[in-house]
Amino acid sequence: MSIFAPPLDEMRFILESVLDLDTALAELDGCEDVNVELATAVLEEAGKLCSEVIAPINLNGDKQGASLVDGVVHTPKGYADAYRAFAAGNWTGLSSDPAYGGQGLPRVLQIAMDEMVSSASISFSLFPGLSRGAMEAIHAHADESLKSTYLPKLASGEWTGVMALTESGAGTDLGLLKTRAEPIGDGSYSISGTKIFISSGDHDFGGNIIHLVLARLPDAPHGVKGISLFLVPKFLVEADGSLGARNGVNIGALEHKMGIHAQPTCVVNYDGATGYLVGEAGRGLNAMFTMMNAERLFVGVQGLGIAEAAYQKARAYAIERKQGRSPLSAETPAAILSHADVRRMLLSIRAFTGAGRAFALWTALELDRATRHPDGGMRQKAENRVALLTPVIKAAFTDLGFEATVTAQQVFGGHGYIQEWGMEQLVRDARITQIYEGTNGVQAMDLVTRKLPADGGTIVRAFFSDIRLDIEKDGTDPAIAGPVGDVLGRLEATTEHLLSLGNDVLATGAVATDYLRLFALTCLGWMWVRMEAASRDHAAQIKMERVHAGAAFFVQRILPQALALEASITADAATVIGIPDHAI
Repeated sequence: MSIFAPPLDEMRFILESVLDLDTALAELDGCEDVNVELATAVLEEAGKLCSEVIAPINLNGDKQGASLVDGVVHTPKGYADAYRAFAAGNWTGLSSDPAYGGQGLPRVLQIAMDEMVSSASISFSLFPGLSRGAMEAIHAHADESLKSTYLPKLASGEWTGVMALTESGAGTDLGLLKTRAEPIGDGSYSISGTKIFISSGDHDFGGNIIHLVLARLPDAPHGVKGISLFLVPKFLVEADGSLGARNGVNIGALEHKMGIHAQPTCVVNYDGATGYLVGEAGRGLNAMFTMMNAERLFVGVQGLGIAEAAYQKARAYAIERKQGRSPLSAETPAAILSHADVRRMLLSIRAFTGAGRAFALWTALELDRATRHPDGGMRQKAENRVALLTPVIKAAFTDLGFEATVTAQQVFGGHGYIQEWGMEQLVRDARITQIYEGTNGVQAMDLVTRKLPADGGTIVRAFFSDIRLDIEKDGTDPAIAGPVGDVLGRLEATTEHLLSLGNDVLATGAVATDYLRLFALTCLGWMWVRMEAASRDHAAQIKMERVHAGAAFFVQRILPQALALEASITADAATVIGIPDHAI
């Protein structure tokens, strides 16, 4: 059985040759001492942790699962030790504010590490991933007292964080939630209610667990404008920073799930728990969206990471497995890698992971520009682009990640269906990424109804213009750039079509998912153009061969899907919305 190997060479190639990281970071405040050499060293150490500590516990973690005994959550064997090793290496605060104990490294390194942790174990990745999202929300919206009390412990990994939104009667429509917050009189609040589907809601790692809870104040209006955000710790914190009495936060049950069995997904009861207001009353959803948007990008990267893990396993199996006669040589039996359909399956996965990694790191660099660039106009431009691309990365990367695990499982044949090879676990684990942090249908609707019309459509049009300038630069291969440019034109045309529909949410909703896929394919093609051009200046000849092969396969075998997507997007919406309910 193959062990996960961090894709460090590919990451360095993208950072150094595709993104020109040294030049990009030299423009950003606080990044003057960060360069490709430092980034490579950091990622090498992160990769060792992922491959040597986290990946080995993944299969057993799935088999054993998290458990709840007498109200106490137990994670599978090895998970607590792995988390402590993760925290001891200061990985929990990798990109967090140094003023509160973080390392302050660029988000581009954080995203690269997130991919590797997700490849090693989706279940494990949620613990630090959710903590970081909680840190970002607290940092952006809480008062200084809460920041100074909670952020240093979260950054060190001594404490962890979670988000508590969903209730049994309020899923996507958070305006229906019923959890209540009553003022106590000393500036704190009494929180009462039940939340479901709370990832990392409790564990046995030690320390405190910081819940960010959406709830309603007594005089709050109905709907989302009446929601406030509260920080609710598992243990109350004394004035000296030590842990005090247990708060009224209790685990009612663990969800029994299709996958991520090692991850304790909890039903959490807040029984008069003490909480503290984060941000303004009635603007809790605004504050929580800081965390949610961070998590949506993280979940997209989870899709990329699990696809990489599936690809590595399938490729190793295809090389080792002997079956049938080779059409390429006289060898009998031959490695199944020599069979055309097996090669097609492996290349189809790499067509996503290769360009997906570049696109994720490009977007992460935009995140860094949005927070660190000295020019306010550049910060706003980058912030707009991250907002535009967040639903694309979340939905497309998790859809393609799930498809990759199914394809990789198919390479194994019957062995992919049994537990010991680990492939069926990857399929089950990948499935949740398309659902949590807002289902992919919700992401598609966010893209077409909110992100495209933003600023009258100027943000998305400017983004497309920059892509076109990029793919038409000197040095790009016309055989790669030409088809991508053609598909970009089709994307621009369908975008104008959707913008012309205005507020017709039924018509846009009927095609939103197809549009998001077309958007993603165009962006992946753009990255293949950039990588192919950069590979010709790269020292390693094998890198050029791998990149050119991936680019050619993507353009000839994957990109033509755009034609069908365009036809679907521009088709009469009545075939979806005009069908009576009884005929569906």
